[in-house]
Amino acid sequence: MEELVASKIAEIASLPIDEKVEAINEIRAALHAISPFCNEPVDFVRWVPIEKVQANDYNPNSVAPPEMELLKISIMADGYTQPVVANLEGNKYVVVDGFHRNRVGRENKEVTYRIKGYLPVVQIRASQTGKDDRIASTIRHNRARGKHRVDAMSDIVIELKRRNWSNEKIAKNLGMDQDEILRLCQISGLIEVFADQQFSKAWEAEGHITAEDFQDITGVASDYSDEDIDVRTANTEDEGRIFRTFGEWECHKAGFYKLTPPPGYSASQCREMYRDFLADLPRFENALRRVIEEWQASCEHYLTNSAMNRIAWLGQAAMCIATGVPSEFRSGYSMLTENQQNAADALALVYLNKWLEDHGRPPATIVEAKPDRQSDIY
Repeated sequence: MEELVASKIAEIASLPIDEKVEAINEIRAALHAISPFCNEPVDFVRWVPIEKVQANDYNPNSVAPPEMELLKISIMADGYTQPVVANLEGNKYVVVDGFHRNRVGRENKEVTYRIKGYLPVVQIRASQTGKDDRIASTIRHNRARGKHRVDAMSDIVIELKRRNWSNEKIAKNLGMDQDEILRLCQISGLIEVFADQQFSKAWEAEGHITAEDFQDITGVASDYSDEDIDVRTANTEDEGRIFRTFGEWECHKAGFYKLTPPPGYSASQCREMYRDFLADLPRFENALRRVIEEWQASCEHYLTNSAMNRIAWLGQAAMCIATGVPSEFRSGYSMLTENQQNAADALALVYLNKWLEDHGRPPATIVEAKPDRQSDIY
């Protein structure tokens, strides 16, 4: 055995780097096949050319710049102590966990040189290769150690709901409780995420109840009192808040709430369009001007609601009016740098205050325009 090992090592050592890595991977694969730990992905770490590893398009984990810099320092000082977890799709390894380890390996030239253009990869179990299973696996990895962007987590829950996952299945696979799932659904503002059959039965109208039994809410909050009619809506505390029914909203008519990309575009392209649009401040400003001039009913309804994030709505409305891309792909905002996000927010605040001033209302600070509490926008 010792002689066999020694001869093989000598043979492999003389090979060029690419052939050497391939030979080592083949030997490790053969050993993994007979290993008592063959069901554990970490039993077989292969080195994969960086160009064959690609990021997924759904990771909701966010690493702040200081932590990202610390990760770079750690990999520089300690080396790669954890591999990238991936799924083989065609000839590409799509990242399930290790999004930022992947980034460091390809973006830091010193690290790239040191690891000779390869990344350490373990392949996810064969039973977890479906996209919904991989999404769940990414969430489990992230929740076990890190933080998520809430808006992106909401997008993930919506994606799984569209794949006919029940609330119970999402809770079990993502390590959530039912209340957390409902909160994420509410953040999305989309009715379809509540379409769980067991959930919806309790809300089905019966017998004589028809649309005529309900009264549209319109006008200002002070128009309504408990003595008048039974009105229930979020944030009626602002005396000057104006209500418009959804049929009057220009944003609704323009496709603001559509769930699919415009024809010819993918979801990932729409998120990239969001990023590029918000980073182009002159273009963004022109669209903001159009929103406050052309979408009068929508602005009255949304911009008088001090409980909602009016900066976010203006950004999403500007994107929709300029490109037709709906708010469904708003997570493209998170692809901006922190400086770009701050610049976009500041520009949206300028136009919020311009609208408020033109309508005889006091200006808002950025804190007031982006409140921590988020009321229902309706």
